[in-house]
Amino acid sequence: MEAVVLAGGLGTRLHPRVSGLPKAMAPVAGRPFLAWLLDELADAGFRRAILSVGHLGEAIRSAFGGTYHTLDLLYAVEASPLGTGGALRHALALAGPGDEPIWVLNGDSIVRLAHAEMWAAHEIRRSNPLALTMALVSTPDAGRYGTVETREGRVTQFNPTGGRGVGIINAGTYLLHRRIFEGGSLPPAFSFEADFLARSIDRLEIAAFATDGWFIDIGVPADYDRAQTELPAALSREPCPANATIRAQR
Repeated sequence: MEAVVLAGGLGTRLHPRVSGLPKAMAPVAGRPFLAWLLDELADAGFRRAILSVGHLGEAIRSAFGGTYHTLDLLYAVEASPLGTGGALRHALALAGPGDEPIWVLNGDSIVRLAHAEMWAAHEIRRSNPLALTMALVSTPDAGRYGTVETREGRVTQFNPTGGRGVGIINAGTYLLHRRIFEGGSLPPAFSFEADFLARSIDRLEIAAFATDGWFIDIGVPADYDRAQTELPAALSREPCPANATIRAQR
């Protein structure tokens, strides 16, 4: 399996706690956050990861080089900020040939995921360039993320503000076709979530893969602090949970 990791975030909301480092290199329990994420990929049997990096990206290359455990690492370097969508499109140019689905992960969040089950759920649609599978997770406070609505296993709507309380959110992990952007008209820099997924929801076939696995996004100080103690325990080598059923929202 092959993955693109979007690791170009600057972590501006973490300043001055994490200064002079890309967000993916923020120290968590004495190690870069990205090291924890790559451990998950290696343990799941991935063979290659394309790291999408931008400003301060040399810090990532210097730390990890060309291999990490069983992973071969490639680097897609942004000459200027491209947003999550532009960065992904740029990184996909380095992906191997063929139509095998490729994983996409945010470099500042982790969800414990049954990768084999999500792969199997996506497999029957692998040849469709407009099909992707999105991992969803329930969080006790969805206000920070925005929520996702589903119906009969398909994502039907993105709500940019989640309101207060429990909600279903995009966990930042996807399986998609390597040619997903072909034929579209997009600017060089754009948001994958807001400018592509949300605006193309009627054209795309976005399947929902729900998981009850532990999730964290270190983008704000409170969750970054929480990660210091929760992340090592959550990413123990015990089997990760199978996908859970999330009731479709109507």
